[in-house]
Amino acid sequence: MPARWERIHPGLNFHRNILKLVVQLKLCLSVLILVISLPGLYPGVEKIENPAQETFTASYAAETHPVTDLIYITENGHAEFTSSVPLHTFTGVSDYLTGMIDFEENLIDFYLDLESLKTGISRRDRDMYRTLQVDEHPFAEFTGFFSGSVDPDAGGIQSVTVEGEFTIHGVTREISLDGTLEREGDSIRITAEWILDITDYNIEPPGILIYRVRDEMDVRIDALLEPRERGEM
Repeated sequence: MPARWERIHPGLNFHRNILKLVVQLKLCLSVLILVISLPGLYPGVEKIENPAQETFTASYAAETHPVTDLIYITENGHAEFTSSVPLHTFTGVSDYLTGMIDFEENLIDFYLDLESLKTGISRRDRDMYRTLQVDEHPFAEFTGFFSGSVDPDAGGIQSVTVEGEFTIHGVTREISLDGTLEREGDSIRITAEWILDITDYNIEPPGILIYRVRDEMDVRIDALLEPRERGEM
């Protein structure tokens, strides 16, 4: 697991090992109950008819298949912001949004290298990097969780809400975002849109000639996350 995500969730390996131990114990119990219940295996001992035992055996037998233990990852998600000055609008785009979703632990973490944002004009990009002080604060990051129920195996588009902390320009604030989640084959697609007031993060809106860039920016993300086993992290 990347160091930045292990920092967020240092107990991940411990919980995975506990889960594996529980599964192994259940398998042993399933075999033991199956052997005892075989008629004629132990002469002179009558088989006890116990509906509860049958239910117990069936429930453990159903769990003998391998447990899927996945984290969903992207390293090429799409992120963009749209800003404006009077009579002019421009958009910054990046396809290097990196993130993970851990449904078991209800953990979400996305970050973006701000120097990967491009507006189509090199000089404007340099002004943007200077405004964001990317030398000191190179990343924007969101860390949080789903605040409502989410079924990653469900079909169709689900409306979701996430809550957590968003950090940019060295300032961290709590936010709540609405978005969508949709399964696409084995992968998960997540989208979100929100309005970011840069003055909340001590960012001084730059000026273009006699005009000043609007304080509020429209932000949008769209990412397809691929499954990975925790052991591959």
